[in-house]
Amino acid sequence: MSGGSVVPELPEVETTRRGLAPYLEGATVTGVVIRNPRLRWPIPENLLQCLGGLPVISLTRRAKYLLMEFDSGMLILHLGMSGSLRILPKNTLPEKHDHFDLLLDNGKLMRLRDPRRFGAILWHAGEINTHPLLAKLGPEPLNEHFNARYLYQATRGRNVAIKQFIMDNHVVVGVGNIYASEALFSAGIAPQTRAGKLSLARCAGLVDIIRTTLRVAIEAGGSTLRDFVNVSGHPGYFQQEHQVYGRTGEPCRRCTRPIKLIKQGQRSSFYCEYCQT
Repeated sequence: MSGGSVVPELPEVETTRRGLAPYLEGATVTGVVIRNPRLRWPIPENLLQCLGGLPVISLTRRAKYLLMEFDSGMLILHLGMSGSLRILPKNTLPEKHDHFDLLLDNGKLMRLRDPRRFGAILWHAGEINTHPLLAKLGPEPLNEHFNARYLYQATRGRNVAIKQFIMDNHVVVGVGNIYASEALFSAGIAPQTRAGKLSLARCAGLVDIIRTTLRVAIEAGGSTLRDFVNVSGHPGYFQQEHQVYGRTGEPCRRCTRPIKLIKQGQRSSFYCEYCQT
């Protein structure tokens, strides 16, 4: 199975959030261990002063960011390209790529493992939507603001390919390469179709299918193509359901003709040229 660089997408991040939340919410931070601060951005040196002794109020998700809320601010977590967050007993010895631990009063720790170090651990004391990483994000695909009318209006006059359009975080967040490919197949829309060509009816169908695709993927625990594991170290299983992603040359599950691969914006796009128009 191939598809170029594979990063955790919304279902993988939501799977991680659901696994972490029962251990984090209500627990108090007793310590911070920073073994390697050099991630995509440096881990703040004063992190323990910011959140030590404070209880975790909630763990939410915005796009592919996990947001750990405290009384005095928000810890922003991102898995990057190869990161995973796990809950482990507090005395668990670290391995080579275990760069960060958050120690908790329930005898557990949350550990970031990130071989490629593209992840992020940041602190923000202000209103979270003012943070530069989150300020200009589009709507969440699973809430009511992402609907047929919104997508139809957003696509008017746009010549960009629909796959690249729905992968734009300013348009809608969290629809990465895997799930864009899968949703467009289910909707019968070719990935290179110009966004502005879609009718309101096709936009409505695509919105519904994006939601369904993401929900099914979340229930399956996400997709594991290379590095992703959940908080227990187990892989996701949605890749067993892939209709087109990573299936170049294999028979389409609908028409049996071979799945095609093209490059769009340096990303691999998988589709059936007969079932998608």
